[in-house]
Amino acid sequence: MASVRKAGWFVVMAVMMAGWMGVLGSVRGVAEAGVIASGIGDAGSRVEDMAKVQSFLENKVVVQKLVDYGVSPAEAMAKVKAMSAQDLHRLASLTDRAAAGTDSALGFLIGLAILIILIIVILKLMNKEVVVR
Repeated sequence: MASVRKAGWFVVMAVMMAGWMGVLGSVRGVAEAGVIASGIGDAGSRVEDMAKVQSFLENKVVVQKLVDYGVSPAEAMAKVKAMSAQDLHRLASLTDRAAAGTDSALGFLIGLAILIILIIVILKLMNKEVVVR
């Protein structure tokens, strides 16, 4: 382990990672505070939540997963209609989060590009040659 620490590539990698953590640490998110409602609103929110869940259940990927697990879409919709308002609201908020990640493959492509660049940098630091034909 001592010989690894003395290697030149290890020092360069450690400095690069420390710099990257510094950059990521300097980026701050926005914190928001507010009062959380103690209960569900009126019946209008149940209609909105039902519409969100119904549109989510009509998605091809969701229907296929339901069929894979042995549940028909009609059975799933019947279970959703039998839910309490609080459970329905919780499910509707979860469908919003699930749908947000499936809209675009841009995040996947960016992650893949960063991974490829990182592999090339590590190979270059180890004095390996990268040839693309």
